[in-house]
Amino acid sequence: MKNLVFDRVLRVGIDEIDEDHSRLVDLFNLLNHSVTEGDSPEYLAALLEELINCTAWHFSHEERLMLKHGYEGYAEHKLEHQDLINSVRQLQTNILAKGKLDASADLEFLEQWLTGHILSDDMRLGAYLAEVM
Repeated sequence: MKNLVFDRVLRVGIDEIDEDHSRLVDLFNLLNHSVTEGDSPEYLAALLEELINCTAWHFSHEERLMLKHGYEGYAEHKLEHQDLINSVRQLQTNILAKGKLDASADLEFLEQWLTGHILSDDMRLGAYLAEVM
């Protein structure tokens, strides 16, 4: 699988959110390389844990901004965050049980999980914040 590129397509236009997203893309790419290189399941699990922790922190960051600036879509966006974290936690559990990460299916899921959320929910949030900040 090729690397994700954090470019203008994934930018929401709010620097602090874009910085978070850039870090998440970097972690995804590191995970991608680790799978390709055949790193140990324990290392992959640790890297996935770091991705999850950074994502959870980022979601808290976004939720704080939504509350501060009165974002009407807060409840739905927060629920989407919870669903995403739960689904990636399930993936992590499956990887630990199997002892490996499925290079095609699991990485594709993570790519869709990351980019899909940015391109939909976060773009709407970015547009809103650009107006009110």
